[in-house]
Amino acid sequence: MTTLENRPNTALLVVDVQKGVVEGAHERDAVVANVGGLVERARREGVPVVWVQHFDEHLARGSDEWAIVPELKPDESEPLVEKSYGDSFEDTTLESVLSGLGVGRLVVVGAETDACIRSTLHGALVRGYDATLVGDAHTAQDQTAWGAPPPDQVIAHTNLYWRYQTAPGRTAGTVAAKDVDFGGTPS
Repeated sequence: MTTLENRPNTALLVVDVQKGVVEGAHERDAVVANVGGLVERARREGVPVVWVQHFDEHLARGSDEWAIVPELKPDESEPLVEKSYGDSFEDTTLESVLSGLGVGRLVVVGAETDACIRSTLHGALVRGYDATLVGDAHTAQDQTAWGAPPPDQVIAHTNLYWRYQTAPGRTAGTVAAKDVDFGGTPS
């Protein structure tokens, strides 16, 4: 139901599943496994997989921490978008990559739940995309020292509020990895 014309396709958007981002993150191994399973499914079903990789003064390009986790191997044919803001669309090539692929619907996975995932979901929705969050394929670090709730609560709250997001002509929602439908809309 995207508001973007001539964009009937879905893409799996893998956000910041990098060594330095997910190291020590809540349920890291389970989340990475779920992301990996979705990447494999998307490839089998002919759904584009688009990778997003963050860099900043704390996450230097080319560093070991900057690398995608070893469990996940982006294919050379799959687009990789570098970003330096939370919203994966902001000052990046993501929009042109998705436009070129005819994508109007995103299935979003990755890290950090309370930063780049939320920003990217909202960025997608306001730009006219349908945006589905995979509830068991995103994670966050423990930010309780700065006043945030524990990561399991951050994740649960994000899953809850994204389940009920709406906008004219667009759909949003949260689904479990096992329930992802790369061809349909979220329930």
